[in-house]
Amino acid sequence: MISARRARLIGTGAVLAASALGLSACGSSSGAAEPDQVSVVASTNVYGDIARQIGGGKVKVTSFISDPAQDPHSFEAGTRNRLVLAKAAVVIENGGGYDDFVDTLLKGAKSKAAVLNAVEISGKTAQAGEELNEHVWYDLPSVARLADRISAALAKADPGDAGTFTANAAAFKAKLTTLEGKAAAVKAAHSGAHVAITEPVPGYLLEAAGLENRTPEEFSEAIEEGDDVPPRALRDTLALLTGEKVKALVYNAQTSGPQTEQVEEGAKSNGVPVVPVTETLPEGQDYITWMDGTIAALQKALS
Repeated sequence: MISARRARLIGTGAVLAASALGLSACGSSSGAAEPDQVSVVASTNVYGDIARQIGGGKVKVTSFISDPAQDPHSFEAGTRNRLVLAKAAVVIENGGGYDDFVDTLLKGAKSKAAVLNAVEISGKTAQAGEELNEHVWYDLPSVARLADRISAALAKADPGDAGTFTANAAAFKAKLTTLEGKAAAVKAAHSGAHVAITEPVPGYLLEAAGLENRTPEEFSEAIEEGDDVPPRALRDTLALLTGEKVKALVYNAQTSGPQTEQVEEGAKSNGVPVVPVTETLPEGQDYITWMDGTIAALQKALS
């Protein structure tokens, strides 16, 4: 059974067109890799961009999902995706149940690619009695570990350019270190500040910034699963936005619906700053500028 959230996203014109044709658009780039390029496939343009920054002109990157209207949980891959995957030397997936379609495609394509699973590389595991927050691209140390693994996989596929990949990964990680410093500065200034969220998507970044999520778990879980929010959880969430109980609402702008829109309106009407986050790269941004902008937005909201 498809959840309300997934059904809403599947219903977009782009996804319906892809399903009807048995094809899906390839986000970051299309076409075959040049003879001196390593073919890389990523489940989303977040990982596609990281691979591009490390591989530079030595890689041809195809990202299956780059449209904010597409939900990885409900993405319907087609023949074109399978063909692209079959020719890839490196495949990057999020894992953790986020983009299971990649594993399905890999089996069908009989791929021999090096497969990098970001959740496994992160080392993150669920705490006792809790579900794993699989959105590890919001965890900067995990992204640094992934960068090293991407560099190593590219070097194995193209040994002659190993030095380039290593240098690019080092430069990328240096930028991540700068971002970690900015998150630490938010923590130093606002540690323990209360915030509300609509989904746990940015959870790791909020933790790094020392912020405390006060949203009822029943609310954020229901939104993430596409279920109806229990009335009490909705009332409690709306109540958080009154009386200066939270400093900001961190809002997943990519999966809005009537209940999250009600919460967003509640924040605005009570003067609570809204910090939007997404699950794919905004147009015209790379991973570093995207995360930098999110951290800056948090800093501004808390100040």
